[in-house]
Amino acid sequence: MRTTICVTVMAMMLISCFHGQPAERKEKIVIRTEFGEIHATLDLKRAPVTASNFLRYIDAGLFDSACFYRIVSPDNQPNDSVRIAVIQGGRYEKEETGSFTPITHETTEQTGIMHRDGVISMARWTPGTATSEFFICVGDQPELDYGGKRNPDLQGFAAFGKVTGGMDVVKRIHGINAPGQYLDKPVVITEIIRAKP
Repeated sequence: MRTTICVTVMAMMLISCFHGQPAERKEKIVIRTEFGEIHATLDLKRAPVTASNFLRYIDAGLFDSACFYRIVSPDNQPNDSVRIAVIQGGRYEKEETGSFTPITHETTEQTGIMHRDGVISMARWTPGTATSEFFICVGDQPELDYGGKRNPDLQGFAAFGKVTGGMDVVKRIHGINAPGQYLDKPVVITEIIRAKP
């Protein structure tokens, strides 16, 4: 019995050392914008595919000079019966070039990361088409979860992290007047980086 416990503990320690991260597998990032910094934590344990993909774009420097280009608010969705509140960002016009392969869709049913206030999630067309475009929830958005009615396929969107600081910046961006949702002058993201330990 004692030997089994020792072996199990040693195995867990080796796994932790191998990954170089604690068992909870969280990665802190900083989204630097012309309006200020947004700090967030990515959940590599519960959303490994989606969070790892986002880090892949960060490490390749592909978010440098990206932008927040779309504001979705209750006032600018006249044709949508299910209304949401988010800011959407990413590589936008660069999306067609230099993107990695689209990733497998991780639903909220799989991850347990629901679309609450400040949650970061992936934009997509059909399931399995997400690459680098993402959004941040402003307020709770349950219709973006698995089974939610915002998307006709009812698969929801792939949430993978949460804002931990700078929601005032998110709300300031969300407050920009955008009658057609897409901004004439997008908010520049100078870079997204891993936070220093």
